[in-house]
Amino acid sequence: MERRDFFRNSSLATAGFALSPLLLAADDGSSLVERELKDEAKNIIFLVSDGMSSGTLNMADLFSQRTYGKHSTWIENYKNGRFRRSMMDTASASSIVTDSAAGGSAWGGGKRVPNGSLNVGANGEEYTPILQKFKNQGKKVGCVTTVPITHATPASFCVNNKSRRHQDEIAVDYKTLKFDVMMGGGHEHFDASLREDGRDLYADFTAEGFDVVQNKQDIPPLLDSEKPLLGVFQKSALPYTLDQMGNGKLIEKIPSLPEMLAVAIDKMKDHKEGFVLQVEGGKVDWAAHSNDSPGLIYDQIAFDQAVKRALDFAIKDKNTLVIVTTDHGNGNPGLFYGTDADKNFDRFRTMKQSNKWVMDGLTKSMNKSTLKERIETAQGYVVSDEDAQRILQFIENMSEEEMENDYKKPFELYAQIQKKHTNVGWGGMKHSADFVELAAFGPGSELLPPFVKNTFLHNMMLKSCGKAVK
Repeated sequence: MERRDFFRNSSLATAGFALSPLLLAADDGSSLVERELKDEAKNIIFLVSDGMSSGTLNMADLFSQRTYGKHSTWIENYKNGRFRRSMMDTASASSIVTDSAAGGSAWGGGKRVPNGSLNVGANGEEYTPILQKFKNQGKKVGCVTTVPITHATPASFCVNNKSRRHQDEIAVDYKTLKFDVMMGGGHEHFDASLREDGRDLYADFTAEGFDVVQNKQDIPPLLDSEKPLLGVFQKSALPYTLDQMGNGKLIEKIPSLPEMLAVAIDKMKDHKEGFVLQVEGGKVDWAAHSNDSPGLIYDQIAFDQAVKRALDFAIKDKNTLVIVTTDHGNGNPGLFYGTDADKNFDRFRTMKQSNKWVMDGLTKSMNKSTLKERIETAQGYVVSDEDAQRILQFIENMSEEEMENDYKKPFELYAQIQKKHTNVGWGGMKHSADFVELAAFGPGSELLPPFVKNTFLHNMMLKSCGKAVK
C-alpha cells in the first residue's frame, strides 16, 4: 500500500477525526491575556544553561547521584513537583536551528529574529529588550554569565544590534543603559589596549557612576553601594569549573556562577520595585561545541548550584518567579551502553581538568609518552599509543596560529578517543533543533502551558509582574 493510501484509509480519517489547529499551534504568548494570574511576581530570576541538550541535563543528574548521593536541583524539583514543567520550540526567524542571539532575542524582545541578530528583525525592525522595559518600569535589572558579558545571551536581554559580533558596541551600550549588575568575562571589549578604537571603557564606566571590579576580592566592600556594578573577570570567557576547582589563584580571583548570582541578588533584593536578573551558564554551550564532556558536566553542575541558590531565595521571598531553561540543544551528548558503562562514567568524578586543558597543552615537540602522561594526570585513564599518535599527527601540519585557535584543535578526535574510556559520545559539534526543557516556580509559573514557542517567555515575564502584554 502506498503512503498516501495508508493515510487516506487510516482509522483516524475514517472515524472523521480532524486535527484541531489549536492542537498544532504553539503558543506565542498572545493567549496569556486570557489566563488568570493568581499572584504577581515582584522579582524574576531567569536562568539559562546555554546549549543544554537533554543528555547534558541527564548526565549531570547521574553525576550528582553517583557523586553526592542526590538528584540535581533541576531534576529533584521535577520529582517533588515544585517545578512546573514545559517543553519549548527554539526556532529562529531564519531557521529551525537557532543560534544564541536569535534564541535569546525571542525571550528578550518577544519576537523571532534571524540568526545572528539581537532584537532586530529581517527588515530592521527593533524590538525593545525586556530588561529595558523592566528598568523603565522602575525595577533593578542585571545579567551574570560565565562567558563575556557582551556575548549573545546576556546581550539579547539588553540591546538592539544587527549583529552579535559587535561586542565592542554592545559594551558601550551597557554604559548608556546603566543596568544595575553586569558580571562575567569580556575584558577584551572594555580594555583600551584590546579594543579596536583604543577606548578605555573601564574609565568611562567609572565616570558614569559605576563600581568597576576585575577581581572577586574587590566585591564585598561594594555590596552596600548604591552604584551600579560592572564586574569583568577574564579576557574572554571564565574558566571551566573543573579547571578552576584545582587552581587556587583562579578561585581567589574569579567568582563562580553561583557566587555572581548571590552578589546580584544581594545588590538588588531590597529594591522596593523588585528586580529582574538573567543568569547564564554560557560555558555549557562552549563545552558542547568542543565535545568537552568533563567541561560540560562540571559546568552544568555549577549551573545547577546556581539554580539552587535562586530557588532558596525564591522559596523564602515568596515574591520571585524563577524560570530555568536553555536556548537550544548543542552536540546532543549522551552516556551509551557498554559492559563497563557505569565504571567508565564514574571516571568523571575524579577528573582534574577539562578537555580544553588537555588540548591547550599540545605542542609539536610533544611525544606519545608525554601526551599519554598529560591525559592520565588530567583525567585518570591511559590512551593507547595508536590514539596518542592520531592526536599528534592531527597537529603535525598546523601553523602556530592554528595551534592557538580552539576551532582548529583536535577536540572532536579527542572526544571520540575519550568515549572509549567514559562511554560518553556526541552527535555533533553544533546547535540542534531539539525541543528543550523549561521549568518555572513561583508567582506567575501558573501561566506556563505544557508546550510553548520561545517568544512566549517574554510575554509570560511581563504578565507575571502584572504588566500588559504588548
